[in-house]
Amino acid sequence: MKANGAQLKEITKLIESGIIKPVVDKVFTFEQTNEAFAYINSGRAKGKVVVKVKP
Repeated sequence: MKANGAQLKEITKLIESGIIKPVVDKVFTFEQTNEAFAYINSGRAKGKVVVKVKP
């Protein structure tokens, strides 16, 4: 997969219209980044794992 502006715009439209619904499994703070990677590597994630950079 390569970053492609046109594709990203199309995906944004699909998400905003509700056609694609991202599944967020768990959200970690930036300070919990190591725990986030451990969680991903455990194979238990059932969706996207997010590291929140700003409060």
